[in-house]
Amino acid sequence: MAETNGKDLNWRSHVVTEGDRRAPNRAMLRAVGFSDADFKKPIIGVASGYSTITPCNSGIRRLDEAVSAGIREKGGMPQTFGTITISDGISMGTEGMKFSLVSREVIADSIETVCNGQSMDGVVAIGGCDKNMPGAMIAMARLNIPAVFVYGGTIKPGRFNGRDLNVVSVFEAVGQFGGGKIDREEFQAVEQNACPGSGSCGGMYTANTMSAAFEALGMSLPGSSTMANVDDEIIAASKQAGEAVFELIRKDMRPAQIMTRDAFENAISVVMAIGGSTNAVLHLLAIAHSMGIRLSIDDFESIAKRVPHIADMKPSGRYLAVDLHAVGGIPRVMKMLLEAGLIKGDCLTVTGKTVAENLKDIPATLPANQDLLRPLDRPYYRRGHLVILRGNIAPGGAVAKISGVKKPAMTGHAKCYDSEEQCMDAIMTDQVEAGDIIVIRYEGPRGGPGMREMLSPTAALIGKGLGDAVGLITDGRFSGGTYGMVVGHVSPEAQVGGPIALLRDGDLITIDAYSNLLEVHLTIDELLARAREWQAPAPRYRRGVLLKYAQLVGSAEFGAVTDGDQTYDPETFLDRDWHKNLRELTSAREMRTGD
Repeated sequence: MAETNGKDLNWRSHVVTEGDRRAPNRAMLRAVGFSDADFKKPIIGVASGYSTITPCNSGIRRLDEAVSAGIREKGGMPQTFGTITISDGISMGTEGMKFSLVSREVIADSIETVCNGQSMDGVVAIGGCDKNMPGAMIAMARLNIPAVFVYGGTIKPGRFNGRDLNVVSVFEAVGQFGGGKIDREEFQAVEQNACPGSGSCGGMYTANTMSAAFEALGMSLPGSSTMANVDDEIIAASKQAGEAVFELIRKDMRPAQIMTRDAFENAISVVMAIGGSTNAVLHLLAIAHSMGIRLSIDDFESIAKRVPHIADMKPSGRYLAVDLHAVGGIPRVMKMLLEAGLIKGDCLTVTGKTVAENLKDIPATLPANQDLLRPLDRPYYRRGHLVILRGNIAPGGAVAKISGVKKPAMTGHAKCYDSEEQCMDAIMTDQVEAGDIIVIRYEGPRGGPGMREMLSPTAALIGKGLGDAVGLITDGRFSGGTYGMVVGHVSPEAQVGGPIALLRDGDLITIDAYSNLLEVHLTIDELLARAREWQAPAPRYRRGVLLKYAQLVGSAEFGAVTDGDQTYDPETFLDRDWHKNLRELTSAREMRTGD
């Protein structure tokens, strides 16, 4: 056991040893197992996302036990506390999905509150489902005490008729069954076999995207972001995380030294290379805000221009996170990017080493007999798969994912819906046709409220064979499992008078990922006339957490944070010089490699 001396290290929790007036603090801690010797050790929070609500978190308890064991062996005192989770897969397509992004803030607030309230010297956060992860990272940034993130691990694939299944297979089966493409027996078999056990959704969806981003950011241990929850190696990695946070405390190494501007660029580069979720834009912006780092959605576009997409991952590709792990995981991807000068090697990480030092012994070449990863000079796409669009519909920006999209540019007539439910009913009753541009609005951070993900409508479109024939734009979000010609995060949102609120059925809309453009074919005078007629709808909720969230939350353009500058001025939306912003973005034409 390491020798410790709280006074020398100036631990925050050392106040419990200072004089007789601290006797009540000691008495309380004795009741949970502290001895006299333990009062000289750092107290380290273990923020556990364990829950049986979702398979993403149901396997976390053994991980928090391993983290605690690693802390104890090094000479610290682990103190475990719980935080909440919402299963996006369970709430998807329901009113409950409005609470998903809200839970990110609740998680961040709860971890920050406990660690500050108990004067903890460090924290290890363990999360599995989508919002556990950015919520924990936002808290770590606010706290700026030594911290490590532990991913709860990915799920292994289900199997049916010789093919791999995952939760998105079920959403797509809904559309396939509704469209008569599969019978009820096959539909039920897909549902029954898609999720075989614990772990987060298996493709390069939001959870696996964020775990990869956090490894690239330097806040989790190398190689840990693609481990499966049920495998033994994740237990060893969790114990090492407990040991690592103790060393960070000993060195007084804090998140501000790790989560630098260069580190965020590294994380974005990895997200582009592996084809990650559009939610990475929202969450990394929010984490950067909490860390005091200036990051904008345009930074994602500039990085996408130079980092190719090299991983054939679901939802648009063929492989799952466990397959990426088998060919070297995120360390292999990062080593390739480092050798090409596409990430910075001098960024510090939670190992106490730099990125380059962590990757020293990782091969830069690809393993033989695999086609998941391609070399950088022969990528799946010459640029990153996330595209930032602007135009008179989205002067504040919008986000599209072009991987797997056959038509990155389309023009069609609008069909407008003021909720996800309205749109879903239209799709399932065959009111949406090839060539339409669907508009789903009043689903933004403030309008929903909660900025729901639209996996149900997009999966239904794919199931009905319309995935490549219909465009969809929304001020809501998309699941990491979504693919197709869909555009989310349209800012400003409809609820605050953004131009998306002014669209009408039949308007001609162009989505052009080649030119970073999202526009309605109307003049500025026509839009201003509609703006003068528009009235904000009444809030959908009059009390409770959704009312509080709607009053606090800001624009998706800035990460939908609840502690930022929430100034809205609808009169300036249509006057913003989006043409200038557009000219500054390099054209994305010739994105496909053609091979």
